[in-house]
Amino acid sequence: MSSPIEEYGNGQCVDSQAFELANVVAAGQPRVLRGLCRDWPLVQAAYQSHSAFAQALAALDSGAAMDVLHLPPDANGVVGYNAAGDGFNYQHFKVSLTDALTRLAAFSRSQGAVPGLALQSALIAECMPAFVANHPMPCLPAAVLPRLWVGNRVTTPAHFDVSHNIAVAVCGQRRFTLFPTGQVANLYIGPLDFAPTGAAITLARPDQPDFDRYPRLREALDNALVAVLEPGDALYVPPLWWHQVESLDVLNGLINYWWMPPPPASGMDALLLARLALHSLPAPLRENWRALFEHYVFGGSDAVAHIPKQQRGVLGEQDSQGAATLRERIRSAL
Repeated sequence: MSSPIEEYGNGQCVDSQAFELANVVAAGQPRVLRGLCRDWPLVQAAYQSHSAFAQALAALDSGAAMDVLHLPPDANGVVGYNAAGDGFNYQHFKVSLTDALTRLAAFSRSQGAVPGLALQSALIAECMPAFVANHPMPCLPAAVLPRLWVGNRVTTPAHFDVSHNIAVAVCGQRRFTLFPTGQVANLYIGPLDFAPTGAAITLARPDQPDFDRYPRLREALDNALVAVLEPGDALYVPPLWWHQVESLDVLNGLINYWWMPPPPASGMDALLLARLALHSLPAPLRENWRALFEHYVFGGSDAVAHIPKQQRGVLGEQDSQGAATLRERIRSAL
């Protein structure tokens, strides 16, 4: 049902020194960048073994405590909501990178069901500052700061980022399933302001479709784009594209780079602000925002019909207190 994500340079290994990212960004489409970071020391260690990668990563560890998610074995590694839908299915912990790697090593030796563990979006400047010296990303300005993601077999459901994103697999395989922004009505997205990843996620499972419960998911899957990244491969994800990320090995590592700060989001004042924030954006990005406005602002009840009324948050009917809280949130953002 899905199609492969197009590969830059017809799948040939990308020369990181000669690669011009601007051409890819201007097209507004996702692209696989095979081998972009194949020469990174961490990637070379990963090709030796998981153990060699873990040792190389631990050698860079500053000892700073990072945010780690711990999922119970019955979550099957899928980050999401609890059974009642009023909370999430994981616990937060603060541990060092080395501590996280030690726990992952222990889980990998277990013969039964194991918890899911994911160190997510850790600023590399804090957890392993020496990384930058030997792991260049010349196609991006130095001000674009890399982030680290490490874990076992964990799935992050489809969500979107408002920034451009380059994701680099550094250990293990990662499967990315992408959907154009216009598929928002077919993905059964959960609450916008109460989500386990910080960004709203799909309640349907593209990897385990339940078409009786989520029939429009068929159309989304017909428009899906999929790629599996090996260590050293990268993926450019344009802003507002939905993407599900599955880590496929007992130890996985990814470095990502987000850039372009998000525009402010918020009768006449809203129109003026939207024009200020969005009118000058590149055409592909404007079309992505158009799809979200059509769905959440100008669309009908389909945008929220699948979310229980008590869990709709800003998508539900607002009383005077709720409206005041929302106005204050927007005012603070400005």
